[in-house]
Amino acid sequence: MRHFAFLAAALLALVSSASRADDAAALMQPYTGKVPGAALLVLKDGKPVLRKAYGYADLEHGVAATPATNYRLASISKQFTAAAILLLAEDGKLKLDDSVRRWLPSLPASDQGITIHHLLSHASGLIDYEDLMPPGTTRQLNDGDVLRMLSAETRSYFAPGTGYRYSNSGYVLLGLIVERASGQRLPDFLRRRIFKPLHMDHTLLREPDGPQPEHRAYGYSEQDGRWVCTDQDLTSATRGDGGIYSSIDDLARWDAALYDGRLLKDASRRLAFAAQNHVTGEADVDAYGYGWRIHGEVRWHSGESIGFRNVIVRWPKQRLTVILLSNRNDPEPYRTALDIARPYLEP
Repeated sequence: MRHFAFLAAALLALVSSASRADDAAALMQPYTGKVPGAALLVLKDGKPVLRKAYGYADLEHGVAATPATNYRLASISKQFTAAAILLLAEDGKLKLDDSVRRWLPSLPASDQGITIHHLLSHASGLIDYEDLMPPGTTRQLNDGDVLRMLSAETRSYFAPGTGYRYSNSGYVLLGLIVERASGQRLPDFLRRRIFKPLHMDHTLLREPDGPQPEHRAYGYSEQDGRWVCTDQDLTSATRGDGGIYSSIDDLARWDAALYDGRLLKDASRRLAFAAQNHVTGEADVDAYGYGWRIHGEVRWHSGESIGFRNVIVRWPKQRLTVILLSNRNDPEPYRTALDIARPYLEP
């Protein structure tokens, strides 16, 4: 009798797994065929229950996407910049309540009240560097350009610590602070302290004149019914706010490290995932931590840049994570990720 019960349970599990795969396939249909593609990973209890690639990483050269394809993470990179800051805090190299001007003294005296904590939690009030670009700019901005623009700017959106405004400017500055505090270039610090220890062997922070990602996806945008390569724009060379390339396989290793102390101490991970700044007026966002959006029990972040749309959504208490990376400007993947997760979520 027990044997039949075991077989029945196993058969039910197989049917359920097939049903979930069919549901995901339907949801991922827009990425299927000779179009810019995507990579999807569902992790349950630390194991991949769905790992699949769709479409193409490079249309011009006919390169299909695979689970090893590396996508520009865009703002998903912010959680790695935040982790780098937390590692330096653990090392005693900096404090989260340090004034940003301790590390970047060229910033104006009006920024004295901005702390590293404010940068991490989007509470700085700094002007968006995208809005400070001189008219007619044709060269890609780098981090030094951003620092120079912000050093000449005394306006702010609000006094530090009194509001929330998502800030790429803040995370560019955090990347520069990592370099000043560690004495290492940001790509090197991330590789030595995060990517290498976690065996994220194909993940890197891309710089135009540095090593380029292997198995790279190129970004595309749909224009007049056809896909046009739009891989880079004027803000694609800044680093701390969005410059990392990675794959779903490497991000599975990152996800695993967020459950234990193999990289960050428990106290640091609690800070990253805690509500550091209250958020209003944004769907599915109650607060912001350090590199993570918070919505109830969910911790998530999207990443958008020209030609790329990505998302990582985690339900830590249920040990469930959905990662969806894509090299196209549409569709936005967050709702798709939620729909894919639904059959795996417990009531």
